[in-house]
Amino acid sequence: CENHEKIHTGEKRYVCRQCGRAFGTKFNCENHEKIHTGEKPYVCDQCGKAFSRHSHFQIHIRIHTGEKPYVCKQCEKGFSTHSHCKRHERTHTGEKPYVCQHCGKAFSTQFNCQNHERIHTGEKPHVCKQCGKAFITHSHCKIHERTHTGEKPYICKHCGKAFITHGSCQIHERIHTGENPYVCKQCGKTFGTYSHCKRHEKIHTGEKPYVCQQCGKAFSRHSHFQIHIRTHTGEKPYICKQCGKAFITHSHCKIHERTHTGEKPYVCKYCGKAFSAQGNCHNHEKIHTGERPYVCDQCGKAFSRLSHCKIHERTHTGEKPYVCKQCKKGFISKDSCKRHEMTHTGKKTYASYLG
Repeated sequence: CENHEKIHTGEKRYVCRQCGRAFGTKFNCENHEKIHTGEKPYVCDQCGKAFSRHSHFQIHIRIHTGEKPYVCKQCEKGFSTHSHCKRHERTHTGEKPYVCQHCGKAFSTQFNCQNHERIHTGEKPHVCKQCGKAFITHSHCKIHERTHTGEKPYICKHCGKAFITHGSCQIHERIHTGENPYVCKQCGKTFGTYSHCKRHEKIHTGEKPYVCQQCGKAFSRHSHFQIHIRTHTGEKPYICKQCGKAFITHSHCKIHERTHTGEKPYVCKYCGKAFSAQGNCHNHEKIHTGERPYVCDQCGKAFSRLSHCKIHERTHTGEKPYVCKQCKKGFISKDSCKRHEMTHTGKKTYASYLG
């Protein structure tokens, strides 16, 4: 009870001798000090991972055993720790008992509240041993340090691919399971990640806060805006390790590299056909489902791909954004422009070989 009351009073009388961080209990302070000494007396027999706290060691063991002894009273979902179960149950009740002292924002966990308060104070107590970069949370620091060590402790159960973070591994595994737990409130489309769902919802609101100063084109995502800027600057920062070809985006570079390795990690749920890019797999699956979610505003014709719908709409608007470098003739699609340019260079198109 005395320790619990300190949550409300904010009293923290136990201070770390190394960094001055304060704690409400002697036990928590002593456990924290092991971060500085590096002491990790508890070692996992399965994988050799070591821990400074016995409680963390016991929780880790459950990763190997699959044990989830704590069950949500509302939906019966299982958890490996009591704290994770309690935190989950608050998603049902809406309870947020921890309040930021600076702005009044409420949180369901004390941990999230403390980390949020560091945004106001600027405190970054966790420092990378390799490069000195500082972080608000210990977990973010540990994840960063893996970029130096190359450690990838989270393994996909389906294909064996390794990841730096547990979250990245979970998101990847949804490629295999097809699980899409996040649903758009407007159209019901489902997504594997919360961020992708929120990003998609901007399509419905029409919000495009990022505007190119060169051509006036607007974007709903900052990442798309940055990629677009490279079409003006010509910057291609991502280089294929095999052949040296350069790309505007990291994803395009990764997809290209699979032409060298032959890797096709995305598999159609209906026929088993494999693809090197997730987008191509999704588009292929629409052949099986007959789904055509993209509809022309002018004539109502439906398409399975947004890019095909965009090209079609240009037949109504007359827009021809792709221009031949030789004769300045305009085209509605990049492919059409490329084919035309070959008539100037004398190169044969695939169609000319067929006919």
